[in-house]
Amino acid sequence: MAGGGYDGGAGDYGGTVTFSVVVTCLMAASCGLIFGYDSGVSGFSSSQSLSIPLPISLPTGGVLFLVGSAINAGAANIAMLIVGRMLLGFGVGFTTQAAPLYLAETSPARCRGAFTTAYNIFLVLGSLAATVANYFTNRIIGWGWRVSLGLAAVPAAIVVLGALLVPDTPSSLVLRGDTDGARASLQRLRGPGADTEAEFKDIVRAVEEARRNDEGAYKRLRGDGYRHYLVMVMAIPSFFDLTGVIVMAVFSPLLFRTVGFSSQKAILGSVILSLVNLTSSLLSSFVMDRTGRRFLFLAGGAAMIICQLEMAWILAGHLGKHGAVTMPRGYALAVLVLMCLYTLSFGVSWGPLKWVVPSEIYPVEIRSAGQALTVSIALCLSFAQTQVFVSLLCALRYAIFLFYAGWVVVMTAFVAAFLPETKGVPLEAMRAVWARHWYWRRFAVGDAKLETQVNCL
Repeated sequence: MAGGGYDGGAGDYGGTVTFSVVVTCLMAASCGLIFGYDSGVSGFSSSQSLSIPLPISLPTGGVLFLVGSAINAGAANIAMLIVGRMLLGFGVGFTTQAAPLYLAETSPARCRGAFTTAYNIFLVLGSLAATVANYFTNRIIGWGWRVSLGLAAVPAAIVVLGALLVPDTPSSLVLRGDTDGARASLQRLRGPGADTEAEFKDIVRAVEEARRNDEGAYKRLRGDGYRHYLVMVMAIPSFFDLTGVIVMAVFSPLLFRTVGFSSQKAILGSVILSLVNLTSSLLSSFVMDRTGRRFLFLAGGAAMIICQLEMAWILAGHLGKHGAVTMPRGYALAVLVLMCLYTLSFGVSWGPLKWVVPSEIYPVEIRSAGQALTVSIALCLSFAQTQVFVSLLCALRYAIFLFYAGWVVVMTAFVAAFLPETKGVPLEAMRAVWARHWYWRRFAVGDAKLETQVNCL
């Protein structure tokens, strides 16, 4: 079938959600604060992520972001702003590559979606904080922008302090040869009632299989046995950007000004959208491990398409008519409501799933490289879109929503056909899901190791 479902069994290690795993995951998820604040206060970063061991990269990213925010706040010229932005970008790159993987490797399989979604929740919180800061500092003439940029030091300090307390994941410890430390770490995370020995053996087995192949991670991604992973590396971040939500989030004040809101009310509209996004992300964390990833992808995609078509219809009929540069208040409010519904649909589906699915689908030998490429593609596309969005908006006007609606149709169909369900599947058993998929099994089952794993399940 298209979903390529997983029947559980081998992945039920038992145990409870311990205080240790909750605290650890919340600390790692707080890295989303700096990405969210950075995107909300001054646009999305275009720097690429670096693939280095976990969790070393978490405090490194926080420190870089902290220094960058200080330079931006005290910038005396354009050169200082550029240097500060570069440091912010490197900080975002380090943490964005590392944090979702850390969450996926640390959390129990049956609630991995909720824990990894926490990264997106903190990201939205950071964006909301930046939007609120912009709303108030917009009234300060001359130096209000310094306050907005300087406040980035607050989430950066939270990330640095939290990352210093985050331990290595069991998989990371096994990769470095510390099996005793990995076993102790796994026992602490899973609690006394869990069958940690079975899970530990699966982790060691997965690492040993990875070590038998001497090829580098990026070279492996180009091989036939990894073709499905390479497709997802490119497809998920590309489709995420083509939902249109990034440019709508960055340029939402411009969109609200276009439909008739004042400057201050346009920023307030962005605050409302951020609150809706936060609410929907929280909702997603509660339902993701119950409904599954595919259901949220498909339901969210359908709702986004409807909202985009409705917005295009309203704008086509009422924006710029009879020489007016704006549109009647009632229709402007209708656009705001539809944007909120669109944001709600996105926040339940593509928003968190963009972080959850890539962090869990790659095998250990290409996990870091796959995540690094996924994030790099997403950031580069975000940069490109922010450069051309104003030109697209001016050229297409209401048809901009039809443009993105068409892409959402394509990506929803792609998910329905090619993305297997990964709900509740242990990371070490993820290969078997691909080996059972109606299409990808022609590539996955070619590997004898995969056939063995399928038979074991």
